[in-house]
Amino acid sequence: MFFRLVWLSIRARFGERIQPTDVARTTFRVWPTDLDVLMHMNNGVYLSIMDLGRIDLMARSGAWPRLQKRGYYPVVVSSTITYRRSLEPWQKFIVESAIIGLDDKAGYVEQRFVRDGEVYARAIVKARFLKKSGGTVPMDELAELFGLDPANYPLPEWVREWSTRAALPTRHEPAPSTWEI
Repeated sequence: MFFRLVWLSIRARFGERIQPTDVARTTFRVWPTDLDVLMHMNNGVYLSIMDLGRIDLMARSGAWPRLQKRGYYPVVVSSTITYRRSLEPWQKFIVESAIIGLDDKAGYVEQRFVRDGEVYARAIVKARFLKKSGGTVPMDELAELFGLDPANYPLPEWVREWSTRAALPTRHEPAPSTWEI
């Protein structure tokens, strides 16, 4: 992933500029190091490549340098992914990343793995932005930084329900590991 990140940084610096509201399309190839024992791309690699797709969206839209200047950084709160088809060794594919909604605490990005115009996998990522100095970046400030009007990004109801059902207690609350099977 490190070499992909370096290459992505170079491409983002000189690549096509986009708006934060655009769909970022980032091209990748399945390398031998991405494979699992079944010789297709490992499910965990998808999540790592999604990180790069979101970085590309922020970098090419100009949001990434503004975030860094203010000492803000994103963290994934939760994610879900559905796999439809396998990506095989050496295949090229595109990760499409787009902001699909905001709530009072987080932003939501949909990401798709696309090959030859077909969706191979689709994911939803919930992310918050934190301050290096401590605390969470208020959503109105974040929306302004990205040039977003929160009224134009209502969260789809099914995503809101998923977010609520997938949530764990805050880190300040107990979260005992008890099973109800």
